[in-house]
Amino acid sequence: MADRGASALSLPDDWPAHPDPILALNRMGSFDWDLDVGLFHMDPLAHEIFDLRPGEYDGHPAHLTRRVPPTEAYRLDALIAQALKDGSENYGAYFRVRRRDGTLHWAHTQGYIRRDETGRPRRIIGIVRDATEELSDPAVREEPVRDAVRRERADVVERTTVALAHARTVEDVLDVLKDTEGLPNLGAASLVMGLVEAGRIRLVAEGPPGSFVPGTRITGIDDPYPMSEVVRTLSPRFIESPQEFAEGYPVLWPHITGLRITSAAYLPLIAQARPIGAIGLLYSDRRGFTPEERSVLLALGSSIAQSLQRAMLYEQEMDLAQSLQQAMLPRTIPSVPGADVAVRYRAASLGGMLGRDIGGDWYDLIPLPGGRVGAVIGDVQGHDTHAAAVMGQLRIVLRAYAAEGHTPATVMARASVFLHELDTDRFATCLYAETDLATGVVQVVRAGHIDPLVRGSDGRCRRVSVEGGLPLGLSAEFGRLAYPVATLELDPGETLLLCTDGLVEKPGSDLDDGMRALTALIDAGPEDVHVLADRLIDEADTGFGGDDVALLLLRRSDPAVQEAGGRLQQHVAPGDPEALSQARRMIRAAVHAWDAAELADEVELVADELITNALMHTEGAAVVTLRALTGGGRRLRVEVEDTSSALPRPRDAGESGVSGRGLLLVDLLADRWGVEARGGGKVVWCDFVVARPA
Repeated sequence: MADRGASALSLPDDWPAHPDPILALNRMGSFDWDLDVGLFHMDPLAHEIFDLRPGEYDGHPAHLTRRVPPTEAYRLDALIAQALKDGSENYGAYFRVRRRDGTLHWAHTQGYIRRDETGRPRRIIGIVRDATEELSDPAVREEPVRDAVRRERADVVERTTVALAHARTVEDVLDVLKDTEGLPNLGAASLVMGLVEAGRIRLVAEGPPGSFVPGTRITGIDDPYPMSEVVRTLSPRFIESPQEFAEGYPVLWPHITGLRITSAAYLPLIAQARPIGAIGLLYSDRRGFTPEERSVLLALGSSIAQSLQRAMLYEQEMDLAQSLQQAMLPRTIPSVPGADVAVRYRAASLGGMLGRDIGGDWYDLIPLPGGRVGAVIGDVQGHDTHAAAVMGQLRIVLRAYAAEGHTPATVMARASVFLHELDTDRFATCLYAETDLATGVVQVVRAGHIDPLVRGSDGRCRRVSVEGGLPLGLSAEFGRLAYPVATLELDPGETLLLCTDGLVEKPGSDLDDGMRALTALIDAGPEDVHVLADRLIDEADTGFGGDDVALLLLRRSDPAVQEAGGRLQQHVAPGDPEALSQARRMIRAAVHAWDAAELADEVELVADELITNALMHTEGAAVVTLRALTGGGRRLRVEVEDTSSALPRPRDAGESGVSGRGLLLVDLLADRWGVEARGGGKVVWCDFVVARPA
C-alpha cells in the first residue's frame, strides 16, 4: 500500500476522525487516511486486526507491507486508485493479512472517499474487520476467495513472464523462478526443475533447502519419477492427492513425506516440439486443480520453456564466441630479458545483466631483434564474434609487419591498409610501442587510441600525451597514413602501461576524468606489475563501466649493476663549434669516469665522426647521447640522432679523397653499430665493449 501525498502539508483540524462506538462493539477497527499529508491513522482495533503492537506502526501506509502480502497490497492499491479516479464515493474489498506467526487471515475493508468542492479526493475514512469467521463457511467464502486467488495468481504469472523476458542465462531463469516474488507466491511449497542433457535429466533447481531427494541429481528419462514421465510423454501430470502421489511414484514418495505434500503439478518444458526439461510445483495446502488453474500453469510452463531455450542458445553462442576470442588472443606472453610484463583481459558485462560479452580488445607482445620488444594494445569496434574475428586477423598481420623489421609508423600504416581492404565495415584503435630495453628508448605510435601511462620508479604515475593519427581502417580510407612517432625514455624500474578505454570510461563522465581516476589508482597501487594488473582488472569489474578491457604493463628491469650517471646527452646545432667542443669534452670525461679510459680516443673519434656526418648531410641539429649499458656485459653506446630519414652508406673515397671514410672508421673502431628509424629521423649508434678491471 503506497504512500499518497506529502508530509509537508498540515492535517485537518478534525483528523483523525473519532470512530462510532458501535463499530467497536461489532469488533470493527477504523482508519482515517489524509491523502494530502499521506498519513494513515488506525485505531487500536485496526492495529489488532493487523496484529500490530503499540509503537510498531508510524502512520505511513507503505510500512504495512510486512502485514499485507505484496500481491494483496498491489490489488488494494489498484482498487483504491480506480475508485479515486472514476469519482466513486466508496469501495470495498476482501484481502488477506499475514499475522505475526506467518499465517494468513482474511479481512475486509470499506472506505468512504471525501472530496472537496472541485471533486478532488482529500481523505478516506473507513473500517477494517476480521473476516476469518465470515469466510469459514465454504458457501460464503467461495466467491471472494476465488476472485482473490485468481487475481493473485494472474499477477504472479504476469510478473514472472515479464521477468523471464529479461533473463539471458539459465541462471537468470532459475533466479526468477526462485525469487520470493515469483512462483512461490502461487502457493507452491516446493519447486523442482530439470534440464534434458544427453538423454538424461539433470536437476538444476530444488527448494526449499533440505528438500533434495538423494539419487535424483541425474535421472534417466525412463526412470519412475514424475519429471521423467512428463519428458517422456510430453504431457503434464497433475497429482491431486497424497494417495495418488504415493501410488503413482512409490520410489519418490517416501523421501518427500516431510514436506506434507497434498498435490503437485509437473509440466514438460517444450521448445520447438522437443522437450528441454521439466518443472514440478508441489503444494501442501490444496487438493486438486481447477481447469482454470491448469490452464494458467500450462501457459506458465510454455513461457518458462521459451525463456530457457533463449538462455541455452545464448550460452551456447557465448561459449563459441569466447572460445573464438581466446583462440585469437595470444596463448602465452614470451619472456623478455630486461622486462617484467603482465597482461590481463576481461570481457564486457553489458546492460547490467549477468554474463559476459565478447569484444574486439586485444594485446600482444612481440620480441624483436637487438634487444627490442613491441607492445600492442588495440580495440576493434563492436561486441560480437565478427569483432573478435577481425581482431584476430589484425593482431596477426600487425605482429608480422613488426617482425619484418618495419618502423613503428610503417607497421601502423600497413595494418590500417590491411583492415581497410578486409571485407568489413569495422575500424580499430591501436597503440604500438617499440622499446629498446638496453637504452630504455620507447617509440610510440597512436591510431585513435587513448594515451599511454608511465609509472615512475617512485610510484608516481603520469599520462604521456602522444600525437596520434586516425584509427586503423579510417586512415587508409581517407588517405592519411602518415602516423607521427613520439619518443620517450623508460628508466630502469619504470613501467609503461597500455590499456583500452574500457578501463577508463564510465557512464556519465568524460575520458579525462577516467584517466585521472586511473592515474590515482596506479599511484596508490602495489609495485609488482602482476599484482597491480590484478588490482586494475578487479577495479574494472566494480567501478569503471561495462566495456571489455585489455591491459598490458611492461616494467623495465633494474640492471644487475647500474653505472652512476648512466646517460649523458648534448644538443649540437649547425654552426655552433662551442657545442661540438662541449660534446667532445663530455664524452672524454664520461669515459674516464666510467672506468673505460683505454677507450677514450676511439669513442671520441667515432662520436666526432658521427656528429660531423649528421651536421654535414642533414639540415638540422644533432643530438649525441652516451650511455653506459650493463646487460650482456659492460658496454658504452654512442648515439647520434638527426632529423633525416636517409640512411648512411659507405662510399669509396678514392686515393686522394678527403671524405667517404667515416663509416669505414666507425666499422673498424666500434664493436657493433647500426641504424634505426626514430620519429621523423634516425639514430646511428655504436657499441664499445668495456673490459672488466682486474
